Amino acid sequence: MAVNVLRVNDDQCRIVVDGEMTIYTAMELKASLLFPLAQYKELEIDLAGVSEIDTSGLQLLLLTKTEAIADGKIIRITAHSPAVLELMNLCDLESFFGDPVVISSQA
Repeated sequence: MAVNVLRVNDDQCRIVVDGEMTIYTAMELKASLLFPLAQYKELEIDLAGVSEIDTSGLQLLLLTKTEAIADGKIIRITAHSPAVLELMNLCDLESFFGDPVVISSQA
């Protein structure tokens, strides 16, 4: 798993996640998501490169979203990979995240 935090400006960053979001990467991923949340007012999390996600990865997204709401920050989850879409659909969580979901013709 690789996580790249890209500073957009003083208030915004973009987090790009590539690889697995599973129980095996959860601790590393937690720090990679929550640290920028403390530093920036607005986050975009790009999940296009997520090859596998389990409930641990989903719990981290839920935690990050709820922490952002509690802190009055803006968070957007974008470019959902097929694995992410499948799990969000299975758990009926698309509306909780409230982000537009674009389904590619290859999904």
